[in-house]
Amino acid sequence: MPEKKEMSRVSNKQSKKSKHSQKGKKSKKSSTSVLKKIVVGILIFAALVIIAGIGLFTYYVSSAPDLTENDLTDTVASTLLDSNEEEFLNLGGENREIVTENDIPQVLKDAIIAIEDQRFYKHVGIDPIRIAGAVVANVTDGFASEGGSTITQQLVKLSVFSTGSEDQTLKRKAQEAWLSIQLEQDYSKEQILTFYINKVYMSDNTYGMGTASDYYFGKPLAELTLSEAALLAGMPQAPNSFNPITNPEDATKRRNLVLDMMVENEAITAAEAQEAKAADVTQGLVDHSEEQTNNMVFDPYVKEVLAEIKRKTNLDPYTSGLTIHTNLDMDAQQRLYDIVNTDEYVTFEDEEIQTGISLVDVNTGQLKALGGARDQEVQLGTNYATELKRSVGSNIKPLTAYGPAIQYLHYSTYEQVIDEPYTFSDGTPINNYDENYEGQISLRRALVDSRNVPTTKIYEDVPKSQVEEFLTNIGIDTSTLNSNSDELVESNGFNGNITPVDLSAAYASFANGGTYTEPYTVSKIILEDGEEIDLQPESTKAMDESTAYMVTDMLKDVASINSARVSLNGIPQAGKTGTTNYTDKEKIEHNIQENGVPDKWYTGYTTNYALSVWVGKKDYFASIDNAGSERLLPQEIYQALMSYVSQSVESSDWKKPSSVVEVAIEKGSMPAKLAGPNTPSDKIVTELFVKGTVPTAVATEESEEEDEELKAPEGLSATYNEETDALSIKWNAYSQEDVSYVLTVGSESFSTKDLSYVMQSPSEGEIPITLAVEADGKSSPAASISVIIPPKKDEEEPEEEESKDESSESSSSSSESSSSSSQEESSQPDSSSSSSSSASSSSSSSSSSAESQSSSSVPQQ
Repeated sequence: MPEKKEMSRVSNKQSKKSKHSQKGKKSKKSSTSVLKKIVVGILIFAALVIIAGIGLFTYYVSSAPDLTENDLTDTVASTLLDSNEEEFLNLGGENREIVTENDIPQVLKDAIIAIEDQRFYKHVGIDPIRIAGAVVANVTDGFASEGGSTITQQLVKLSVFSTGSEDQTLKRKAQEAWLSIQLEQDYSKEQILTFYINKVYMSDNTYGMGTASDYYFGKPLAELTLSEAALLAGMPQAPNSFNPITNPEDATKRRNLVLDMMVENEAITAAEAQEAKAADVTQGLVDHSEEQTNNMVFDPYVKEVLAEIKRKTNLDPYTSGLTIHTNLDMDAQQRLYDIVNTDEYVTFEDEEIQTGISLVDVNTGQLKALGGARDQEVQLGTNYATELKRSVGSNIKPLTAYGPAIQYLHYSTYEQVIDEPYTFSDGTPINNYDENYEGQISLRRALVDSRNVPTTKIYEDVPKSQVEEFLTNIGIDTSTLNSNSDELVESNGFNGNITPVDLSAAYASFANGGTYTEPYTVSKIILEDGEEIDLQPESTKAMDESTAYMVTDMLKDVASINSARVSLNGIPQAGKTGTTNYTDKEKIEHNIQENGVPDKWYTGYTTNYALSVWVGKKDYFASIDNAGSERLLPQEIYQALMSYVSQSVESSDWKKPSSVVEVAIEKGSMPAKLAGPNTPSDKIVTELFVKGTVPTAVATEESEEEDEELKAPEGLSATYNEETDALSIKWNAYSQEDVSYVLTVGSESFSTKDLSYVMQSPSEGEIPITLAVEADGKSSPAASISVIIPPKKDEEEPEEEESKDESSESSSSSSESSSSSSQEESSQPDSSSSSSSSASSSSSSSSSSAESQSSSSVPQQ
């Protein structure tokens, strides 16, 4: 009986194991079944994708254009028309010399294949391996980081398709691949390579490497050296960028890359590559500078046309057969060329002086003429009108300070601001061009006399976000204003980098009542098939009409002060001067001449045109003389061109909009008070207010004495005692009682009622000192002097310096101050520098006095 029970338990266990095993098998079968279904599903989906891809590919290639031998050999020229619809230039198709297979040396073939298509002799028109590599590169390094086109595909694109990025669609890629495969069936590899060599653009309106060999080196292809062959082979990717005449540095880098690729492709040895790299790319280049051609007259304009077309359409004018309608005023362009390249209108005493000039129609935004450079020797060379990266000095003041203050804060042209010793947040002093301070002055005075301190205060009054908005509205990119920052900085009230083109367009917004239009050279393009592309930008409202009018009204005063140089025979105009300066350190390091400055500007406008003129030198540290006739060149160029173009148009004055109110104000009142019945006529000034902000208080007779302007303090002097290492400063008592004295020594300011001050252990070097008076909420002009603190005795100095200082135990200087007034351009301020030095004197164990005067390196506006 027990045996039967045991047998029963064993049987039950086996039965359970059997059932469990069967369940496991069923589970495994189920998992396998699901996996099979997934794999099958993926395969089916892949098959559908492939079928769909084949179908789509077939659909695309069914509409592919025909590719004839004429397409492979011909280049369709583009025609440029001026504003009168007259043809003035053909691009492409004319300057080309066809070469045959036998004319092409092996070294050139090897160079082209190494840099463009190393599997050229192995693929059938398209290269799957190259395409896969391009896909990987685009994924890892960013889209378009590497192309997958073979030489055959490039030839197809050059022959029947645009090379523009907007045409790189899936449809075009499919058609390009199909035509490339067909091309490989119809022509041999050598024929295809020959077509390519004859087809590519090689800069300077030159097509084909045979033509380029003659143009650049004066020799046929067969005589090219390894270095020359590598240079030509590398140019088609970016012909103008790798032009050895205009861009030798970039051309050298590209040439060397081609040589490295030839080594990699085992076409040459590393030693041969190194020898070729040692050759200067400019060696043996043909000199084209003496070739007489009218093309140089409008060359800077054409360069901008090409850049604009590429920027807006990516079409290639050299191969696309375009009809390009430009805004070029040929008469104005010819006159501009003659003004800067001859002595018929303006005299250039220094041949190194360069210019960048932009003339824009203020009502349309059309660029009418461009001055790229003086004595330009190469086509599509430097264009300072569009490429200049220099500060515009005080030309920026209406854009960053005065315009925004009127627009957002509704400042009037009378708004009062204190011209006094002032510093940036780091303690750096801000100086005016005349090294003096005028105390309480108006907004108009601050702009017209181009005073840096009041301008900085006004600039700081407006929130930075609103300044940025204002600049953006008039086409100024705030990220490019400063070399070391992509944001606005403290000095942007009177300094910032802007090109002449952008500057003229920004000022045009003031001229036309507050509307901005991006400056443009091309109005429309007509494609070879008749399709028309409109390239006129839309105009936008940049500022209130009141802002534009009030800024213009103030800048009319600047033009009036400069009338001896910019007069247009009675035509109403407005304008602003601008000068930049070197730092004291730069003056010493680069031995800058006494009155040397890097840049001079004048931007002016009428109701028809805005014209911006820059004058400087290619080398930033090769200064121009700010005390001689060179300082007047921008105004003279402006007058010569603006007077010419204004002859053919009707010019009118600006009309005051209803949003602006002209009001008689009692001069010196702060806040502003309307002139009263007892206000003397010499105390009445007429200023502009935004409607709704006109003051209501009327000046009374008693206010006249209260509002009398303060005069600068007198008797300011300073003495340094080396033995006690103390700087003693003193001044005369002021004529009015109950006043405070504001003393600024270097970057430190003090308020006191005393008549003297002693500073212990002053810093070595020249220390500027200013003194102003404050009374009844008003500030006087400042008296200013400077004193030189010699090196301390316990410090080691060079022997020569020690001998100079042995006899000097103290140094001092004193000054009489005087307010500056508007002057003719010979002394008209246009300063934007924030640092300079004043006159000082030293003597042996005694104090000496000197009348205050402007330094030779005055800040400019």
